[in-house]
Amino acid sequence: MFWVLLLLLAWGFSGFACARLCLAAGRQGTTERTAATADDGRDLTLYEAAYLSGGPARVADLAMVRMARRHRLLLAHTGWATVVNPSGHDEMERFVIAAIGPGGQSRIAPVRTAAARSEAIRHLGDRLEHAGLAVPAGSGTDVASGVRLVRAAALAVPVLAATALLLPSDTELSFLMVGLWFLLPMLLTLGFLLIARFELRPYTRWASPAGQRLLVALTERRERPEDDGDDDGFGYGYGADRDGGETGFLTSLATRGIRALAEPELRAAFNHRDQPWRE
Repeated sequence: MFWVLLLLLAWGFSGFACARLCLAAGRQGTTERTAATADDGRDLTLYEAAYLSGGPARVADLAMVRMARRHRLLLAHTGWATVVNPSGHDEMERFVIAAIGPGGQSRIAPVRTAAARSEAIRHLGDRLEHAGLAVPAGSGTDVASGVRLVRAAALAVPVLAATALLLPSDTELSFLMVGLWFLLPMLLTLGFLLIARFELRPYTRWASPAGQRLLVALTERRERPEDDGDDDGFGYGYGADRDGGETGFLTSLATRGIRALAEPELRAAFNHRDQPWRE
C-alpha cells in the first residue's frame, strides 16, 4: 500500500499548486476590476508611460534626457552628467540634480540608479497601482509562478504514478486501479493549465492590461496635433513638450527606452562603461 502515500503526495502537490494559481488569479481579477473603474479615456503622461513601459529606471532615463534636451543637464558620451541649470522644473528633476551632488558632475550610472529609487518615482508607481494601471507588487510574478508550479505538478504526477506502478502488485486489477487514481490529479493539473492558457490575461512586468491599453493608445496618439494638457504630477503633461516633434521623441523614449534615442552621443552616454575619469 505504499502507492497510497505516493498518491497522497500527488494530490497534495497538485492541490497546492492549483490553489495557489487560483489565489493569484483572484488578485489579478481584483486589479482588473479596479482598473475598470478608472477612466479609460485618460491620457498617460510621459512619466507614467515610462513607468508602465520600463519601470523606475525608464523614468530616470526620461527625466535625464528631458533635462539634456532643455539644456539643464549635459550628458557626455563619456558617461558623465554635468549640471548646467541647477533649478529643476519638477520633483524628479530636482532629485536628479541632488543625486549628481554639489560638485555638479557625476557619472550617469549612479545618478540613474539613485533617481530610480527616489520617493518621486515610488509615489508615481503607487498612484498608477492604485488606479489599476500598474501591476501591484508581486502580482504578475505570482500568476507566472503559479502557472509554473502547476506545470511542475503536472510533470510530477506521472513520475509518482510510474513509481507507484513499479511497486510490487498482487493483481492486474490493482495495477489498473493505481493508474486510474493517479489519472485524477493529472487531469486536474492539465485542466488548470488549459484554463490559465485561455482565461488568464498576461501582465507585463510593470503594466496591467488596462495600463497596456493606455500605452497602445498613447503610441497611436503620438502624432496628434492637439494638446490635451494632462498633468503627470511632476509638472509636465503629455502636450507640454509639443515643439518641433519633441513629444514624439520623448514618447518613443518613454515607451521603447534608450534604444529609441536617435543621437549617437546620447546613446553612448547611457551605454558607456565606467572608466577612470580623465580631465
